[in-house]
Amino acid sequence: MRYFVYARKSTDTEEKQVLSIEAQITELKEFAAKEKLEIVASLCEAKTAKEPGRIIFGEMLKRIEKGEAEGILAWHPDRLARNSIDGGKIIYLLDTGQLKDLKFPTFWFDSTPQGKFMLNIAFGQSKYYVDNLSENVRRGQRQKCRRGEWPTKAPLGYLNNRIDKRRVEVDPVRAPLVKRAFDIYSTGDYTLKALAKYLKDAGLRNSRGNVLAKTCVQNMLKKTFYYGTFFYCGEYHAGNYEPIISKSLFDQAQQVMANRGKKKRQRKHQFAFSGLMRCGQCGCMITCEKQKGHHYYHCTKKKQACDQKYAREELITEQMKDIIQQVSIPDDWANNMLNKLDEEKVQAKSETKVLVQNLADQKAEIEHKLNRLLDLYVEGKEISQEEYQAKKREYLDRKADIQQKVRDFELTGNNWLEPMRELILSSCQAKILISENNPDKISTFLKNIGSNFILKDKKFQFEGKIGWRPLLKNGPFKGWLGDRDSNPDSRLQRAVSYH
Repeated sequence: MRYFVYARKSTDTEEKQVLSIEAQITELKEFAAKEKLEIVASLCEAKTAKEPGRIIFGEMLKRIEKGEAEGILAWHPDRLARNSIDGGKIIYLLDTGQLKDLKFPTFWFDSTPQGKFMLNIAFGQSKYYVDNLSENVRRGQRQKCRRGEWPTKAPLGYLNNRIDKRRVEVDPVRAPLVKRAFDIYSTGDYTLKALAKYLKDAGLRNSRGNVLAKTCVQNMLKKTFYYGTFFYCGEYHAGNYEPIISKSLFDQAQQVMANRGKKKRQRKHQFAFSGLMRCGQCGCMITCEKQKGHHYYHCTKKKQACDQKYAREELITEQMKDIIQQVSIPDDWANNMLNKLDEEKVQAKSETKVLVQNLADQKAEIEHKLNRLLDLYVEGKEISQEEYQAKKREYLDRKADIQQKVRDFELTGNNWLEPMRELILSSCQAKILISENNPDKISTFLKNIGSNFILKDKKFQFEGKIGWRPLLKNGPFKGWLGDRDSNPDSRLQRAVSYH
């Protein structure tokens, strides 16, 4: 009787089971020599038997049907099949007589009803083992997720800890570039294609060393993993790793992505203040048209009749420059204010301890609600899986916001100091903006300091944002801070008192 030697291992990865097939072949040849079996061919395969579809195994069965051999020599029945289809094929070939014998060094088999019954039990045990192993692995992964551990390969911007594979750590090389991608995309000035090119030039590559395609960049921007919440096994989990970005930055990037998905009307001409202002009489948008080399702004009059007249861009620009002049701060006063802020920062660090404790209490409350939500879902008390997932993500996002606030407080001492510093530095740049006389830059600056822009009776008006209101309310710089010879400390105190 002629036999095929069949050896199999579950993976083709070099680090795993590297000696498995070699050891099987050696043992099987020794067994064949001892039993004086005729070997037609030795077949090896590195593929799991959990699912049908093994190529070499299938070819071996076809060769048996053609009569090239009448038996199979394998280490154990689980090398032949761990699924019901492949196991059934072996039993069927035995029933039809096309396969006459099976030999195993570790298992007895005889082609009798009793022998096939025991073989069927061996195949069933092999299937039970692999099914149970799979369930144990999934259960272990779910438990890892509950502990906040990422169970698979770390995404771009993170690295798996070499010692403890369950931990992910921030990649010191790629993480800054990932954060930069969120920062510049959230400004709305970059498309996904432009961002992909920027990241290519910046040197960001994936784990295989390849450049990120546009779709890869989009998928990266959609990953909640980067702000501390990840999706796995059908639900969201709070991670116990260090986030790369804040939840607010992630939300801002998603808003930009959603807006870019909307079809925009192509404009024939680009005007600096188009889309910036509304009519102060009827509330319609202010549009612009070019006539005899000049730009004229006027109401669209789409809602009702409106008697507002045209206003030339030069007139509006001069009014805007006057406003910018109001918020311009001389360099010497800016330096004094920045020094005062440094003193305030030291004092604020001690005051934030109470605020951090308050945030910790809010975090504990969210965690308590998460536990109650899980209890309701497990007990099946009138909450569907969809409702559970939606509510869980809501709580996790709120928890991520709180954690980000805690980190901000711990880093800066108080969250008004940095915006105030940016305000002072922006005010220093205002005089440069006036001298450049660039309408586009003027429009961008005004969007940073105010909102609700209105044009009425050829006069430009708007509402200042918090922080800029004292400068805008009190008129020019001299009137805001008083005489240059007065007490600088009192003036500085008034300058920073807005918070």
